[in-house]
Amino acid sequence: LLRDEIKIKTEMLSKIVRAVVTQSQSNKRALAPFMTSVRRGGTVTEATFQTQPYKLHRLDEPPSTTSICSRDDALLFYRQMQIIRRLESASSNLYKEKAIRGFCHLYSGQEAICVGVKAALRSQDSVITAYRDHGWAYVMGCSIVSIMAELTGRTQGVARGKGGSMHMYTKNFYGGNGIVGAQVPVGAGVALANKYLENGGICVALYGDGAANQGQLYEAYNMAKLMSLPAVFICENNGYGMGTSVDRASASTNYYTRGDYVPGIWIDGMDVLSVREAIRYCIDYCTSGKGPLVLEVATYRYHGHSMSDPGTSYRTRDEIQEVRQTRDPIMLFKDHIIGADLVTADELKKIDNEVRKEVDEAVKIAKTDKEIAVQELATDVYLNPVETTIRGTTPFDPYTHRRLSKVANLH
Repeated sequence: LLRDEIKIKTEMLSKIVRAVVTQSQSNKRALAPFMTSVRRGGTVTEATFQTQPYKLHRLDEPPSTTSICSRDDALLFYRQMQIIRRLESASSNLYKEKAIRGFCHLYSGQEAICVGVKAALRSQDSVITAYRDHGWAYVMGCSIVSIMAELTGRTQGVARGKGGSMHMYTKNFYGGNGIVGAQVPVGAGVALANKYLENGGICVALYGDGAANQGQLYEAYNMAKLMSLPAVFICENNGYGMGTSVDRASASTNYYTRGDYVPGIWIDGMDVLSVREAIRYCIDYCTSGKGPLVLEVATYRYHGHSMSDPGTSYRTRDEIQEVRQTRDPIMLFKDHIIGADLVTADELKKIDNEVRKEVDEAVKIAKTDKEIAVQELATDVYLNPVETTIRGTTPFDPYTHRRLSKVANLH
């Protein structure tokens, strides 16, 4: 009995030691990117972090291996990622309550991509993406209320409730697009417009790994290269195209090399600062007349492909939990900026509370705001229609076309 008791206690002690070592290693990983800081009056105003390693295709120089993050940037990026995370949680709840109808694809786990990309973009740069677009709409300028109201089909929505989850637009944001991969050649067209207008802007066109084998992507790569368009094609590789893992769907999973003659970069999409530095590199590259780039941003989605997909039939709950505990983009960034003394835990807790209240208030509006009148279905269908009669459900129930909203991206 004594021998068994000693064995049990020894095993327990070993588990405790392993847990402490694991936690210590985790803490070291969290603090490792921090390099130097600048203090002013006893307050850290900015810190320099190491970026995550990049992989290159047909390029000699990588993006910057360091990234300077100011205190203001740290607070902004954290707030933006938390808003997107909570917005998506609220969207999930609204869908389950049947307040959101149709399709709904959530971005939880991928927040560092849109926040990092937007942090590097300038006023003349454009973005077009796929249907996982709520976070993108937010960082590109849509209010939380307008996004939530669009999801529930209300008048305060981005498109007055007529577009829903997959169709949100604002200045220099050409929307989420429901047809798999179709936004990529359109993005090449936006890049062509930027070149034609000589506005110095680039267009970032995003798609998922599930769309990466579409033929139209390669046509867009080819045309962009031939015309040296200022286009950045980004594959958001979250590991699964619907319910199929990348290993089962693609003979080559090195998506950043898929442009062949188009140079490419692989990026750790769970690190917001690495994403930002990569896009800064892309802006310098594309605006110098060198043509397009193909990026692969490695990330992970916590939810299923859409709300109709539980997301656990083709992967384990343990896999999802492991990513949440070790690679979550918000958690990693939080550890980094606290470790560098840029912010305090209390400041971030205050942001958490503010974000919760802001999103909760938007949800209330999205559930109580009025819906548009039936006649408004024929509003803003065309820019300058030759005929103003719009057919209804039958030829005998016509509507009259009217202009109501301001066109977001009319040059």
